[in-house]
Amino acid sequence: MSQIRAFLAIDLDDDLKPKINKIIREFKKTNANIKYVDLQNLHFTLKFFGDIDTEGIDLIAEKIEKVIKDFDSFNIKIKGCGAFPNTNRIKVIWLGLDEDKILKELHDNLDKEFNSIGFDLDKKFSSHLTIGRMRSAKAKDKVKNTLDLYDGIDVGTMEVKTVTLKKSTLTPSGPIYEDLIEFRL
Repeated sequence: MSQIRAFLAIDLDDDLKPKINKIIREFKKTNANIKYVDLQNLHFTLKFFGDIDTEGIDLIAEKIEKVIKDFDSFNIKIKGCGAFPNTNRIKVIWLGLDEDKILKELHDNLDKEFNSIGFDLDKKFSSHLTIGRMRSAKAKDKVKNTLDLYDGIDVGTMEVKTVTLKKSTLTPSGPIYEDLIEFRL
């Protein structure tokens, strides 16, 4: 029985990547010890499954199909920049959403279905786009200043038309993502 590391995601529209790259370049100027997410890997995670048996993919796909039939495509507005868990102890640098009611509803409905087949419910779900992970406190004050600078940044709006089940392979140079199944809203 083979296993893969898998997650369900909404990919970022390509036309928003140049603006996000500009924000990442500003963080790079701080010379902080941050591992940035490759532009082609930027996504909103709906569910991280972890290691799953490949035989379970069909059942996960059935649950996704069951939920998304009740959803039409919708727009999300990427706005704001922040840090998890907070700006005093920065681990993750993210871009947020202006309004995420439909996305949260989609997540919650999916989460209930995944729970019915043995996955834990997400304890906390926060609609965000991770752009980097801070590896140490080096230059934390400069990073905080950059976070303040982009606190209310309006990155743009994108239409969510699909969700994608992805395979993640961890490598020393970073994760490699592979699309397994794309589901159209």
